[in-house]
Amino acid sequence: MPCDGQAVTRRQFETAPEFETAPEAALPLSRGIVLLFAVACGAAVANVYFSQPLLVTLGHDLAMSPALIGSVVTLTHVGYGLGLFFLVPLGDMADRRRLVVLQLLLLVGALTVVATARTAGMLLAGMAATGLLAVVTQTLVAFAASMAPAANRGRVVGLVTSGVVVGILLARTASGVMADLAGWRSVYLASAVLTALLALVLHLVLPRGSGTPRTSLRYGELLRSTVTLFARERLLRLRALFGLLVFAAFSTLWSSVALPLSEAPYFLSHSAIGALGLIGAAGALAASVAGRLNDRGLSRQTTGTALALLAVSWVPLAFTRSSPAALIVGVILLDLAVQAVHVTNQTLIYALRPDAGSRLIGGYMVFYSIGSATGAIAATTLYTVGGWGAVCALGATFSCLGLALWAVTRRCADGVGD
Repeated sequence: MPCDGQAVTRRQFETAPEFETAPEAALPLSRGIVLLFAVACGAAVANVYFSQPLLVTLGHDLAMSPALIGSVVTLTHVGYGLGLFFLVPLGDMADRRRLVVLQLLLLVGALTVVATARTAGMLLAGMAATGLLAVVTQTLVAFAASMAPAANRGRVVGLVTSGVVVGILLARTASGVMADLAGWRSVYLASAVLTALLALVLHLVLPRGSGTPRTSLRYGELLRSTVTLFARERLLRLRALFGLLVFAAFSTLWSSVALPLSEAPYFLSHSAIGALGLIGAAGALAASVAGRLNDRGLSRQTTGTALALLAVSWVPLAFTRSSPAALIVGVILLDLAVQAVHVTNQTLIYALRPDAGSRLIGGYMVFYSIGSATGAIAATTLYTVGGWGAVCALGATFSCLGLALWAVTRRCADGVGD
């Protein structure tokens, strides 16, 4: 797949009236504020995953049929996908500081609805709203990137993404433990309190005037410009495909690994299976390292190495049934690889158009969601037909496709053509 001319694309942007730019000024960004961004991102995205170990309990408590209880996860992810397209781009239009605080406060309301739900309809509505508003995570990522000096942007995105990784992987463990101690409603009440606290802290700590709007586009024009960005910018399309494939592989593992672990010879409890997320949290280390490598201009090499590790990870994972050590090694390799590619993707696409950072990241994350959904559906279906071996073959296929795509496009993979 040959390069199609990054310079030509840049000129198209510069002359397109709907993409008027403003000079980007780095705002004060201490290590403490970066840590606050990471915590807020992790806390927000965790709400999408809290329900997964609680489905049986939810169904019994609210007298929901198996088919209906399965829609809890589906509606949460549908809400998240809609939020990526309809809410995240607002970060390029509205004051990001106010937008983040408002979304967090609305998220508090959605979590409260879930925690106090007495009917299935009320629960499902609350879950859909929770997913919709949890996309504040991506607004925060774009916000942090906009505040970082260009020379250190990769490091900042990496550190913030570390919080996202930890939030995703520990959400299931935390919700399982809290539900055992105080019931499933306590999970969402505690999250509502934490979210309200974060909204207050961010309101007080973030500098006033930060996240100033960079576009005069109206809302409808803003959404259309997100599509136009994909049509015009090849690097964005390429990195979105990388994101789709690596998160399809990620979801292939994490949506199905509980199945063999709950059977012979393990017979692990839900809490023990959830604790596997603690091992996967090693991916947070890769996020930080990948960010630093990107700042050094090594995005192409980082991507290639990570995709190779992703493909290799399925070798030890194939021995999950006979070797816990192989499972642990495979999980660590897979999560390190996925997060390295993810941070590299976000760093590169934000640099394309800093004034359109929210639209770029929101649009990219739509592909992330597609990949995650594809991996989950395909993995669980294949497991019933072909067992764990078929699941590993699927994950390896996604991974090898990503590596092959990088090999064919490596001269353009970091935005630099011949």
